[in-house]
Amino acid sequence: MSTASTNPATTAAPARKRRTAAGDVVLEVKDLHVTFPSEAGPVRAVRGLSFDLRAGETMAIVGESGSGKSVTSLAIMGLLAKGARVEGSIKLHGDELLGRSDEEMSRTRGQALSMVFQDPLSALTPVYTIGDQIVEAIQIHNKGTSKEAAWQRAIELLDLVGIPNPEQRVKSFPFEFSGGMRQRAMIAMAIANDPDVIIADEPTTALDVTIQAQVLEVLKKAQQETGAAIIMITHDLGVVAGMSDRVTVMYAGRPVEQGTVDDIFYRPAMPYTIGLLGSVPRLDQGNQEALATLEGNPPSVVNLPPGCPFAPRCPLAIEACRTAEPDLERVDSGHAAACVRVDEVVSQGMTYADIFPVPDLTRSQLAEVPREERETVLELNDMKKHYPLMKGAIYRRRVGTVFAVDGIDLDVREGETLGLVGESGCGKSTTLLEVLNLAAPTGGSIEVFGKDTSKLDRKEKFTMRRDLQVVFQDPMASLDPRMPIFDIIAEPLGVHGFSKDEIEKRVMELLKLVGLEEGHADRYPQHFSGGQRQRIGIARALALSPRLIVLDEPVSALDVSIQAGVINLLEDLQGQLGLSYVFVAHDLAVIRHIADRVAVMYLGKIVEIGDVDEVYERPRHPYTQALLSAIPIPDPKTERSRKRILLTGDLPSPADPPSGCKFRTRCQKFPLLSEGEQRKCIEEPPELIGKVPGEDHADACHYSEVVSVM
Repeated sequence: MSTASTNPATTAAPARKRRTAAGDVVLEVKDLHVTFPSEAGPVRAVRGLSFDLRAGETMAIVGESGSGKSVTSLAIMGLLAKGARVEGSIKLHGDELLGRSDEEMSRTRGQALSMVFQDPLSALTPVYTIGDQIVEAIQIHNKGTSKEAAWQRAIELLDLVGIPNPEQRVKSFPFEFSGGMRQRAMIAMAIANDPDVIIADEPTTALDVTIQAQVLEVLKKAQQETGAAIIMITHDLGVVAGMSDRVTVMYAGRPVEQGTVDDIFYRPAMPYTIGLLGSVPRLDQGNQEALATLEGNPPSVVNLPPGCPFAPRCPLAIEACRTAEPDLERVDSGHAAACVRVDEVVSQGMTYADIFPVPDLTRSQLAEVPREERETVLELNDMKKHYPLMKGAIYRRRVGTVFAVDGIDLDVREGETLGLVGESGCGKSTTLLEVLNLAAPTGGSIEVFGKDTSKLDRKEKFTMRRDLQVVFQDPMASLDPRMPIFDIIAEPLGVHGFSKDEIEKRVMELLKLVGLEEGHADRYPQHFSGGQRQRIGIARALALSPRLIVLDEPVSALDVSIQAGVINLLEDLQGQLGLSYVFVAHDLAVIRHIADRVAVMYLGKIVEIGDVDEVYERPRHPYTQALLSAIPIPDPKTERSRKRILLTGDLPSPADPPSGCKFRTRCQKFPLLSEGEQRKCIEEPPELIGKVPGEDHADACHYSEVVSVM
């Protein structure tokens, strides 16, 4: 048994039973079952999960929502509700954790076991400083540590995870940190006592891609410093490819495939795993064909039917699949899958194209028409949207300006999809709202279907809204839970004067068009899955036969398997109806798949715009290069060879943007420039111009150059 390291990052760790030699088993989970009581019957959230976790190893647990991933992590941490029934075995260094009292588990949590939660703002106490919370975690498990020593350790930890000016920021409250900084502070707290196991439950889901890359690097660094084993719970297969040594795929509460990361990505043996991999858009692949789709939804784990839970969604299912649930069978050393046809899948080397139907998408006739010959449906010319920054509770006075959008130019042509990307706070949503508002912006102009929105009267705006519709990010929040689906879809038709017979006919047409059944019309939003609710939102947007649809993160809240179906639907509808889309997303892989052109925004400005393949394969602006390098690719070999461009710091405030080039304070090229070149970046805002005549590609950088990041 090896001893703990004596480097500064571990000096405050208590003496305890440890087994940290590489390859030694740290955590053993055997036949874990977790059941919750409910009015409908027992909810069997986890059913027979087993795995060994070794020192220094990272194991990913993946699967759709409801597969049992997070319940597994809470069971290991001893944080399940009192009504939960937990059976099986969870051993840390050979010592059983199940059956321990909460007081006993409290001595283990934060010391030998630690957890990084998905939402750091909810996990951190808002009324205590970051330093106080880290100090508390240290002193609880190190009774002899003085306040001064613990405080110094907290500063060391914040420095270790990349928090700038840790001596000052240790005194900050959680609300004074950005989302990425809060997550780094959570990681600092998790490693404060040199744990043996770190559980990271969707640690990057709510973060921008640039911040995600920073957080993942911090996790890797923390693992190197502490020698901890990591359980990574995530739905992002790109993160799995880049972070994991082994993978457990879960479905309906049980493991359906386990193996090394190369086994899972290059030699998958379970149809569900194969379908998941096929449904993921890839940053390194253009829009060549439709995505593979897993039809249907995961089953309820309350009353599971006999047989394989995946059988109703599996094209390979036979009668034997519906009679008995298959066990995990060994495929080869360290690789197992639960499928009665596993030998056939492996011997034939089946891919998703062999198993899952890839739909034939309708191709629009407009695709054959050169872009410059198509009608312009949306045009922004030097569009600005500024907000006054006010101060004072009673006597309000203006103390500044928020430059949310600060002069952008773009256009969208008929039958085209423009992707709008950038970090949170860059102005994407403000741009959409200005287009939808059909009003005069602070500066510049917005033309929709050739008409200046600042010159429209009320009647003209009402008429134009028939041709301009929106699909929101959260389908549940955008659908009235008190209204049946029929009324939700029919509402815009009634407002615009359609007759009762016309409305009924049109609603049924729309339900069929978006892949729902007519019998669904009388149900309420809560009766549908997330993907189905988003289809309802799309049906409502299509009700008035619009020409332009604005989509604000329409698939970000969906599982990857459901996301693929919605993306295919949007592409097919565009081909059938000749629609134009403005598609906002933080997932650049989705934009690569669906968009024709892409505009990259930073702090209210467009810094690069052009044909999507041209921008992705030959990015010129340093910010675009950093964004693309931050997106993980679901390919372990590719991920192992990639070098990330990690941006330093966070997005500056739009109320106080830097002079000259707004990106210069984070630009990876700026420190390498000469003094004269740096002065130009500080003093002169770069213009958005094309560097190659006749090419649909422009960037706003004084010293841009093509850099490959894939």
